[in-house]
Amino acid sequence: MSNKVDTIYFAGGCFWGTEHFFKQIDGVTDTEVGYANSVIPHPTYREVCTGQTQAVEGVRVVYDSAKIDLPYLIRLYLMTIDPTSVNRQGNDAGTQYRTGIYYTTADQQRTAIAELDKEATRHSRPLAVEIKPLINFYSAEEFHQDYLDKNPGGYCHIDPRLFEIARNAGRRAAVSVDAGKYSRPSDSELRTHLNGIQYAVTRQNATEAPFSNEYFDEKRPGIYVDITTGEPLFLSTDKFDSGCGWPSFSRPVSPDVIKVKNDSSHGMERTEVRSRVGDAHLGHVFVDGPVDRGGLRYCINSASLRFIPLDRMAENGYEEFIPYVR
Repeated sequence: MSNKVDTIYFAGGCFWGTEHFFKQIDGVTDTEVGYANSVIPHPTYREVCTGQTQAVEGVRVVYDSAKIDLPYLIRLYLMTIDPTSVNRQGNDAGTQYRTGIYYTTADQQRTAIAELDKEATRHSRPLAVEIKPLINFYSAEEFHQDYLDKNPGGYCHIDPRLFEIARNAGRRAAVSVDAGKYSRPSDSELRTHLNGIQYAVTRQNATEAPFSNEYFDEKRPGIYVDITTGEPLFLSTDKFDSGCGWPSFSRPVSPDVIKVKNDSSHGMERTEVRSRVGDAHLGHVFVDGPVDRGGLRYCINSASLRFIPLDRMAENGYEEFIPYVR
């Protein structure tokens, strides 16, 4: 397969973390941090921080589109930002920290618009991610290049657990799940269609009992979908026996079908996993999974899932995922 190298520019707050995130993705061949769309030539970091240059901290991302396509790259990028926040990401505030996608071709513009239109349906507030042509891009000072490689543990506004997800992302870049095919039912509909434990887990963040739930020992090939929406979440291919008593997976069917957030309940610091469209509580992700599978363990409540065996996937509308199931 021949390489087809393309370049796109992203702004996601402080460029240290944004660059480091993209560097983890298989198919991204080069990155560079810099200042995009400045009204003065060759601005310095100090000048950009004044806001007078109108520049944004950005990352030039060079990628092999034979390995990873632009829609998928944009969906991964959206995992790292609050797309509704204006001029702020994490602790960083100012116009230089606004979010944006900067294109150099009409095809890139159309793709960015299409992906953000999909993203907008998942938020009650308007998106603040700008989509604009790249006017200029000036390389940042050497101090800022590959900052987190040179300073492990340095400041980063992106949850470091997302870096591990990025490292696994390219392994199944061809799998794309169209969020537009699924919708979240109303609460009254969910109360009607879900049983007690399913509702308690997905809507009230409950946890089912280990070892006595429906799928912890399920070994048949197939696909696991969101019990509330039917959106594909996990494949039997990535299921393993962790001994914890709940279904365990090394990765989701595609990184963009799940959302992660900090969970400080019960006196613990954990990373909660929720479904994208349904916003259903699924479980938690831990970093004690099999090293040869990426090191993550998605510990998921059976009650949040519906399992469809391989021989019934086609009739249930999941035929496109059959090649990835074993």
